[in-house]
Amino acid sequence: MLYQGSCHCGAVAYQVEAEISSALSCNCSICSRKGYLLSFVPGSNLTMLKTDQPLTTYTFHTHTIKHQTCPICGCSPFALGTDPEGNEVVALNLRCLEDIDLDALEIHKHDGKHS
Repeated sequence: MLYQGSCHCGAVAYQVEAEISSALSCNCSICSRKGYLLSFVPGSNLTMLKTDQPLTTYTFHTHTIKHQTCPICGCSPFALGTDPEGNEVVALNLRCLEDIDLDALEIHKHDGKHS
């Protein structure tokens, strides 16, 4: 399914091809503070439609995940990284996708706080 997503102010817009039936809820310091519900897709499934200004990149801990943030509204619609095999992946913040029923998703909890 093709989803549309954006930051809060609309300066960042994208589309992503994904089959989303579940989400990851992580309790690490950044996910818990930002309230992320995540789904992971191959990097090639993400197509940027609009970026009025370059996204701000934030990394922490092992510096392997590049959290992308709109410099205007501060919303973080996705993060970029690699899987264990070295393939590019996108961690989608499902709260930034249009027309997705978050209540219908199976939520898997991840203990990132102690990982």
